[in-house]
Amino acid sequence: MGTQLYLGVIVVALFATTVANAEIKVNCEKDSISITWRIHPMLVPYAARHFLGNCMASRFNVLPSGEGNAEFNYKLDDCNFKRLIKGKKLLYKNELTFRPRPRSSPASYVVPIECVYPRPEGWIPPFLNAGSGVAEGRGGLKFHMLLLNERITAVAETNVIPLGSFMPIWATVAQESHQPLLLLMEECVAATTPELQANSNVFPIITNKGCLLDSEKGNSMFLPRYHSSAITLYLQSFKFGLGEEVYIHCKLLAWDPEVLSESKKACHYVKENERWELLDDPMQSSICDCCSRTCNTRSKRGDEWESNGFRHTSVLGPLIIIDPLQQNTHNASDVSIADQD
Repeated sequence: MGTQLYLGVIVVALFATTVANAEIKVNCEKDSISITWRIHPMLVPYAARHFLGNCMASRFNVLPSGEGNAEFNYKLDDCNFKRLIKGKKLLYKNELTFRPRPRSSPASYVVPIECVYPRPEGWIPPFLNAGSGVAEGRGGLKFHMLLLNERITAVAETNVIPLGSFMPIWATVAQESHQPLLLLMEECVAATTPELQANSNVFPIITNKGCLLDSEKGNSMFLPRYHSSAITLYLQSFKFGLGEEVYIHCKLLAWDPEVLSESKKACHYVKENERWELLDDPMQSSICDCCSRTCNTRSKRGDEWESNGFRHTSVLGPLIIIDPLQQNTHNASDVSIADQD
């Protein structure tokens, strides 16, 4: 096993070195961007692992030299570009990434991409305009929650889960024409019913506005994000509801990726560092200190920000957690392992 891991490191390092020598040309146009990424012949078979934000190359050509040209031609409203104001400048930011490893792994190579324009007179980012933001959020945001397989490469094919194994739960918000948003899990509980009642018996998973409680008591964690509009909860299965149908109830929130706080965060406990850490920026992990007590849930935004336009409750299940010794006595239910919207 040690040799395999060592070889894996060599391969990834070789990929990174090869990509680092690539030629990248960027052309920022009025409302779009064109990028040409010259790919080393060794990486041509991995053309589909090159991304601009969450977008694959719009065109890929193999050159007579054996090299490849990955072309990205997209609107600045696509691919999860971040739109920022800095003084009199309007900035659009994104990243070119190369990801040869599974989806949950960090990128092996990252190239920051930035287009800078003069700030239009009187222009206000839509996300800071509460009125238009809420209207657009209500009409254009679609939330989903799915159970993935153990390799985190596709939707799970069974809802029967051995006790102690991991359940990768993937949540996403389809933004359509909406400005880039950050998806957060505010609260998640497990219950034995598809609907929660006042007297329902529940198992808390995420509490305190984004604190993954089970990461402190068990081995659950948030996996590194692939893009801001999706989040993967790597949840270790538990004894609650053992052998019964279990449903995961989560309150999802689409939020401004540039504005994190005690009430808007994704935090998990990292045992190696003996502290709570912020998924999206470990340098701001002090935001997560409140996970050991009660977090301030007051919002600095107006009431419009707290409307249901940016919130959604998803229910995933039924899932059946079993003791491995009794695994052969259970059959997977004939259900879709997705949220019940």
